Amino acid sequence: MSWSALLVAGPPADPGTFDEAAEKAGNAASWVEQNWSTWLNVGLRILLIVIIATVLRTVIRRTITKLITHMNNSAQAVEGTALGGLLVNAERRRQRSEAIGSVLRSVASFLILGTAALMVLGALNINLAPLLASAGVAGVALGFGARNLVTDFLSGVFMILEDQYGVGDTIDAGVASGEVIEVGLRVTKLRGDNGEIWYVRNGEVKRIGNLSQGWATAGIDVQVRPTEDLERIREVLAEVADEMAKAEPWNERLWGPIEVLGLDSVLLESMIVRVSAKTMPGKALGVERELRWRVKAAFDKAGIRIVGGPEAVPEAEAADPSAGVAAPSAMANPLSPQSMAANPIPPAGATPGPGPAAPAPAPAAQPNLNK
Repeated sequence: MSWSALLVAGPPADPGTFDEAAEKAGNAASWVEQNWSTWLNVGLRILLIVIIATVLRTVIRRTITKLITHMNNSAQAVEGTALGGLLVNAERRRQRSEAIGSVLRSVASFLILGTAALMVLGALNINLAPLLASAGVAGVALGFGARNLVTDFLSGVFMILEDQYGVGDTIDAGVASGEVIEVGLRVTKLRGDNGEIWYVRNGEVKRIGNLSQGWATAGIDVQVRPTEDLERIREVLAEVADEMAKAEPWNERLWGPIEVLGLDSVLLESMIVRVSAKTMPGKALGVERELRWRVKAAFDKAGIRIVGGPEAVPEAEAADPSAGVAAPSAMANPLSPQSMAANPIPPAGATPGPGPAAPAPAPAAQPNLNK
């Protein structure tokens, strides 16, 4: 070896450095050899937990989605039948099933993923007690801060599960009333009688009156004069009831016969006859209007007058020509007491006479004594 090569190569390495490096490498290999089984075990556990959670979440969500789709298809199949028009509202069932499906999917995802996350942290030997305590405190704080939101959400969930009302129903929620056009977990949307849209929070609803479930009652009060024949009134109302029960579409909207309940009240100038019928839910107002129309037409045809109707006008008599002539005045006769009383009082020595008083004579001229 030449001197140049020795100069380039430098001084020889310290043998102790190689020994230390070899020792460190051996220790590292020994540590890896001792812990690789633990790492492999933990890694496989975490991978298995993640795979099982993902598969379970996917299966449950797809099962819920298929169940909701089957419910919607069943509602659409019944919608075209006569029974479907009365008992099933496809849009109502669709929104209700979608809301329930959304809640179930969210709850399932939260439970599965939350449990999997805790199991992964446990596999990594992380103490979960402080984490769970912090989560509990955060949950309590969130519950107090967003208690109205939680109340609305829980009320919406129970309302949907109990099927208190749905799309197409006419309800009275206390704070607002109208037709339900959308049902949500937090807010229910109503359309009022004048077309306005009300957004009602589910937590604010204390009581609900559903006017579209079961059946409704249509009732009208027929107010006639007390001199009318009651038997004739009953016969006319019975004819109107029979005709309306056979006419379209009232034969489907009437769920029972139209009944004449009798006299509701008797007064000096009128008496009220009560008429009632059981109808399809939500159709009572239309039945009442049609019934009033038919009763009024039938009474006019039968000659039965209702209170407030036109009075019978008698035939006009020949006009008296002297009716327009004024009576003669007593003041036109100068000899009448009224005319004499109106004249001024004459002066002393004057002869009273008829008519206006004559003017008094001028005084005589006095002689001039200065001449």
